[in-house]
Amino acid sequence: MKKLIIAFLAFLCAGTGLKAQTNEVSRPKLVVGIVVDQMRWDYLYRFYPRFTEGGFKRLMNEGFSCDNTMLDYIPTVTAIGHSSVYTGSVPSIHGIAGNNFYKDGKEVYCTDDAEVTGVGSDSPAGKMSPRNLLVTTIGDELKLATNFRSKVIGVALKDRASILPAGHTPDAAYWFDDATGKFISSSYYMKTLPEWVNEFNRQDLAKKMLEQNWNTLYPIETYAESTADDTPFEIPSEKSGKPTLPMKTAQMFKKSGYGVIRITPYGNTLTMEMAKAALKEEKLGQGNATDMLTVSFSSTDYVGHQFGTYAVETEDTYLRLDKDLADFFRTLDETVGKGNYLLFLTADHAAAHNFTFMKAHQIPADGWVCPETKKVLNDHLQKSFKTDFQPVRNILNYQVFFDKEKIASAGLDLQKIKDASISFLKNFKEFAYVADMENLSEATLPAIVRERAINGYNRLRSGDIQLIMQPGYYEIGSPSETGGTQHGVWNPYDAHIPLIFMGWNIQPGNTMRPVHMTDIAPTICALLRIQMPNGCIGNAITDVIE
Repeated sequence: MKKLIIAFLAFLCAGTGLKAQTNEVSRPKLVVGIVVDQMRWDYLYRFYPRFTEGGFKRLMNEGFSCDNTMLDYIPTVTAIGHSSVYTGSVPSIHGIAGNNFYKDGKEVYCTDDAEVTGVGSDSPAGKMSPRNLLVTTIGDELKLATNFRSKVIGVALKDRASILPAGHTPDAAYWFDDATGKFISSSYYMKTLPEWVNEFNRQDLAKKMLEQNWNTLYPIETYAESTADDTPFEIPSEKSGKPTLPMKTAQMFKKSGYGVIRITPYGNTLTMEMAKAALKEEKLGQGNATDMLTVSFSSTDYVGHQFGTYAVETEDTYLRLDKDLADFFRTLDETVGKGNYLLFLTADHAAAHNFTFMKAHQIPADGWVCPETKKVLNDHLQKSFKTDFQPVRNILNYQVFFDKEKIASAGLDLQKIKDASISFLKNFKEFAYVADMENLSEATLPAIVRERAINGYNRLRSGDIQLIMQPGYYEIGSPSETGGTQHGVWNPYDAHIPLIFMGWNIQPGNTMRPVHMTDIAPTICALLRIQMPNGCIGNAITDVIE
């Protein structure tokens, strides 16, 4: 009988995440969060036949895939996506209302911080911190749960993709400085770079990679998931050049510097090498408390913007990323131990197909020239309200921002200007809906669109009018801009993302039931038996946990 009681108690402890006898919470040694910038969900299956066994295929075969994961806000951009993944929240609450947004009446970049200085570089790229983020992240809650014994580190090429996931209390966040070709940080985190980071930077890997030039990994004729390598659907990497491989990155580096690496798959490889160095040198997963490493692969976004979703360059970038992931997973197995780490992979947003590509296949799509709309709207309002100033300050994030100070100084009624603007903009063929952001709950929008617009509206940082594009339409800077692609809207091509969990306590499988980006953070927190972030609106995905 005594043995039966002990066995029963052990069973109960296992079911509640407690270790028998010690009463300690059972947790993995390490949590690894991976965000692939601009990755469409369908890439998992479109490129699957050519993936290696150790990369994306390993994730899909050993992990649990949530195949119907959607963003639950607009605009669908990088800073918001990374923030929402790690906070389980939306711009209305976490405050990151775009890559750029308005704060105290001034346009700001999401991670700009004039109060800090760069560490590792004197360039403006170092003056960054997470202070614009208003809520906690998974890493912050992990720190709190372990009385700050856990280590949390963020790594990415993009500053926002490193800083926002790592949260307010990390040990470090590192991002790439185009001016120096080094990974840097800021005084928010540290006074000087650790010696291992200096040693990593001294290798000058970015230069070595760019000197190789960029050719296809396999014979170019085997890239069956792409269009021809020279089409009008892409933007040439150099003026007067062609959007084709091989790309002469060595020559481009001499001309333009280290920033060239961003539009090549080498940017992902460099990020992986930095993440591996952090894993080893910081001894992540080797201590008594669970550590966390956040990694974002940013080059997929730069390549996507440049070449679009059906380019040889994009296919090659994902085939190379697959090999990088396989290398990274092997390193995790060797250093932390297979089964000792909990990993998830997702995206911050997806991407539209190039509109000229779509039109070539007789599918409705087009580009919306934002600057032209701003001009004609201002002309209309100045004429209608007899003003000598421009009432529209900016159109940003598919939102119209008014110059409220000047409107108030002129004694004009802001609501009347908004109403006149909405009536005028409804005549544009590019817009499916135009709505007052203060009254979105009353707007005649489909429920799913209305909810995402409300979630994306931060009353202190967002605009005054929400523009909902027709399907297939996206913002472009000028009529001559016909190549590449964009993202930012509610539609599935921008909002449907991959989500796969793998490793500690994860059973293989998949689900097609609806899941939201905001469900990722509470799921990880539930597995770790820690509190979810303080602005979280998502729910733990029971399919993953049970």
